[in-house]
Amino acid sequence: MPLTLDLSTGDLAGTRLAVSPLSETVSGLQTLAGCWGRTRHVRWTRWAAAELAARPLDLARTWPLLVTGRASWPQFLLPAPARAASTIDEALAAMCRTTASEVRRSLRGVFGDRLPGPVQALADDPAAGLRAVAAELRQAHDRLIAPHWARLRAVLDADISYRAKQWADGGAGRLFTDLHAGLNWRDGRLTLDGDHRPSPARPAGGLVLSPVVLGPPWVMIKLHTTTQTTIRYPARGSGALWTADERRPAGHAVRLLGRRRAELLETLRSPATTTDLAEALHVSPSAVSQHLRVLRDSGLVAGQRSGRAVRYRTTEQGIRLLSPGSPTHRPPEAHPGSDPTTEAQL
Repeated sequence: MPLTLDLSTGDLAGTRLAVSPLSETVSGLQTLAGCWGRTRHVRWTRWAAAELAARPLDLARTWPLLVTGRASWPQFLLPAPARAASTIDEALAAMCRTTASEVRRSLRGVFGDRLPGPVQALADDPAAGLRAVAAELRQAHDRLIAPHWARLRAVLDADISYRAKQWADGGAGRLFTDLHAGLNWRDGRLTLDGDHRPSPARPAGGLVLSPVVLGPPWVMIKLHTTTQTTIRYPARGSGALWTADERRPAGHAVRLLGRRRAELLETLRSPATTTDLAEALHVSPSAVSQHLRVLRDSGLVAGQRSGRAVRYRTTEQGIRLLSPGSPTHRPPEAHPGSDPTTEAQL
């Protein structure tokens, strides 16, 4: 039987969308370690590997917890975001509030009774150990995530905006079933194909839906948690984030729109601001704005305000123009079922 969540009216009322820089940090480190197998983020992993080769990070406390060689890892390392856009410091503070008993229970659930040395040190003094892990994760975030956070955040914000519209237009059914090909919603039940863990009676405190860029192309559900049940899923546009500005537009699009507008349309498979586009295509922001105005008026791109910035993205109509005959919405890969990197309820 697939993993099934029975959602009450209260659970649905408490369901929310949130992004987390800590989630990207944890997923980024696991991506670097090869936990997900073949990655869609080769450009980022090559950059990160070169960065660490030039100036290594000390992750002596954190690495054994995230790269376990087992079917799970301690979930207290990734608390549910407390609000729509928590900061890295807020997330790390929430992690450090994990009680000693919760830390030890989680470590035993992952490693059994014989804990590796660095893990045993955390079990012996959870408060000090969590502070040390938090310091390492903060350094990893500052070195590996912060330099790219504007681009990552653009994809995450665009995904949140899209999901909110799906929710408004079609309710929970459209929201959940559009998150991933392996998720199914019917009669108040949310099921994840390929995940055969024992199903809980109820999710903890409603659901937090959190898009991830640097994670695997499948859904990860954290259940028996000290915060809230969290569904982490691949953000729309993740696969194109590092390659969109390198793709050459198809010849028919160039003939129809002109090379510069076709390049803009291709680049905007991953959301970007006018400044981002100007830097990527080596043109002035004013020229980008003029081209965007034409593309927007033609229904080929759409803008979404995020704070002071407006992030643009190619619409489904634009994707059809770039790739005629291709589906405009290509769902991520299905959950691999027995893949050892599936999140556990710890």
